[in-house]
Amino acid sequence: MSLNSIFQYFVPKDKKVFFPLFEQASSNVVAMGTVLVEAVNSANPATREELFKQIDKLENKGDEITHQIYLELGKNFITPFDREDIHSLATAIDDVADYIQGAANRMMLYNVDNINEPIKKLSELILQASIDLEKAVKELRDLKNVRNIADSCIRINSVENQADYVFDRAVADLFLYEKDAINLIKYKEIYAALETATDMCEDAANVMESILVKNA
Repeated sequence: MSLNSIFQYFVPKDKKVFFPLFEQASSNVVAMGTVLVEAVNSANPATREELFKQIDKLENKGDEITHQIYLELGKNFITPFDREDIHSLATAIDDVADYIQGAANRMMLYNVDNINEPIKKLSELILQASIDLEKAVKELRDLKNVRNIADSCIRINSVENQADYVFDRAVADLFLYEKDAINLIKYKEIYAALETATDMCEDAANVMESILVKNA
């Protein structure tokens, strides 16, 4: 029997409460990414606004899950992996949700009607990274499929690199072609919030890679 198996045997079942909470948090981020993609591809401003409100509600749900993880961390002496990693992973997943909501809020508050291709592409990349994040999180429960977690983390890193490129190109085009300074500021802020959401997915992937190294 491996050391990890022995460790798992001695972890009381109630100490494994972190896994379903992480799974709920990552699933919630996928739901937010799905609604975001639907919103930016909607031609109807009223429909888009309703979808943005759904993102708000989902972000509040994510906050509650994150708070619950922090509470469990305070209550449980024995944890399935390092306390710092549990805290870092919860924070990174919560940050993904925060930046998705931040981008949606800016589009709504700034009355952005022209949802352009960079916004659509960055939203798709957020959803793609979120799906891989959820896949990796689901494998954390028993750490049997380490390769699957590593593969998901590699894909998240690749998506983040694509998002960097889309962001840089979009901002360059803004400075080249956008003559209205207010519009330039609006779009740059929206691009930045969307791109940062993919950065936070990469942060979560980095934490999971750290967990793999420590528990291999």
